[in-house]
Amino acid sequence: MASTSQPSKMASFTVGLIGMGDMGKMYARRLSSAGWRIMACDREEKYDELVKEFEGNNNIQIFRNGHLVSRASDYIIYSVEAAVIDRVVAQYGPSTKLGAIVGGQTSCKDPEIKAFEKYLPPDVDIVSCHSLHGPNVDPKGQPLVLIKHRASDEAFSKVEHVLSCLNSKVVYLSAEEHDRITADTQAVTHAAFLSMGKAWHATNHFPWEGTRYVGGIENVKINLMLRIYAQKWHVYAGLAILNPEAHKQIAQFAKSTTELFYLMLEGRAGELRARVYAAKEKVFGAESSPKWASKPLLRDDVLDQFSLRPPENGGGPAAPSLPNNHLSLLAMVDCWSALGIVPYDHMICSTPLFRLWLGVTEHLFRTPGLLDECLKVGIEDRTFRRDDLQFTIAAAGWAECVGLRQFETWRERFAVTQAFFEPRFKGAVEVGNAMIKAVLASDEKD
Repeated sequence: MASTSQPSKMASFTVGLIGMGDMGKMYARRLSSAGWRIMACDREEKYDELVKEFEGNNNIQIFRNGHLVSRASDYIIYSVEAAVIDRVVAQYGPSTKLGAIVGGQTSCKDPEIKAFEKYLPPDVDIVSCHSLHGPNVDPKGQPLVLIKHRASDEAFSKVEHVLSCLNSKVVYLSAEEHDRITADTQAVTHAAFLSMGKAWHATNHFPWEGTRYVGGIENVKINLMLRIYAQKWHVYAGLAILNPEAHKQIAQFAKSTTELFYLMLEGRAGELRARVYAAKEKVFGAESSPKWASKPLLRDDVLDQFSLRPPENGGGPAAPSLPNNHLSLLAMVDCWSALGIVPYDHMICSTPLFRLWLGVTEHLFRTPGLLDECLKVGIEDRTFRRDDLQFTIAAAGWAECVGLRQFETWRERFAVTQAFFEPRFKGAVEVGNAMIKAVLASDEKD
């Protein structure tokens, strides 16, 4: 969608935001800057704080609760956690203005759509959305999913026009398609980084401070792990626990991790190689296929710039990178293979994090000699055995948490590791943003 100015026929059109977390605030600022009148609220105890924060913006009016927002807004976006969407819509949905448009910004649409259908008046149009990026990423060119669930063409057109100011790349899906694709592109990716953080926490190890995790692939692992733990726990818990499509994928990732680690421990080199190469061909295609002739998603020289280590010897890495079996990447491809997922099929609505993760995975599997080196390290080298053991335990722990639908356990597991890494969040977010920007810029140039 191209950014457009607000037309005169919609001059009185108001946008309501129920939920002013990070994404809600991003939407409020972006839409108000484009000229839209915003009516917003969060929990009532946050009213004074929000009034003060937005007092200089004449296009944003803060209300005490969602009843006041719902009764006065023409297009209402629920920007709340997926875990509480049912309760919030039950509370404020009946107050929705006659003939209004309602949507949600949750990362899991199954509970959101069920709540809308259950609690909204029948005269209300339902058009949901999902910006597939974090609040600190520029939405320009990023995927924006629009879901026309129960709406007239006119209502849907209004939503398209309002959100055109984000300059995002629009993807049109159903709620079911959205949940399947976000499970494919996000659930397992998040599980991998969450497991890395738990593993390094369990070994009381800050990976950027030693010489074991150096180089392009390691920079992605470290920075994006920190980026995830710097966010709010519910962002990932809701997507994993409430999305029915995500359960089997996270369970398979834990299974793939465990079984590959067992093959390494038991020295079964032939079985390990056969399994990994079979997964490679299933996910990436045969080396004679056209896919192998296409340019890679990432270049190593781009990723090498983004280390959290203090620069030494003129700014280069402090030491050469050590050979690594990259269990997390091997398990990812094994998981995709087992579930029949072809990650390239969903690039149109992939997050920056997923594109980086797929890029380094592709690099490992497509760089001549690198995959064989990883398999050899996995069988012969004990350097990363302790970390791999903790990674395997962590992956199984997250899978069990998801399978049992334990939000509180998820929160506790997340919070304790978040506290461990918290001192480095500021630098990690800055480096992560720069990494994403550089990778996207490099991709455009190519």
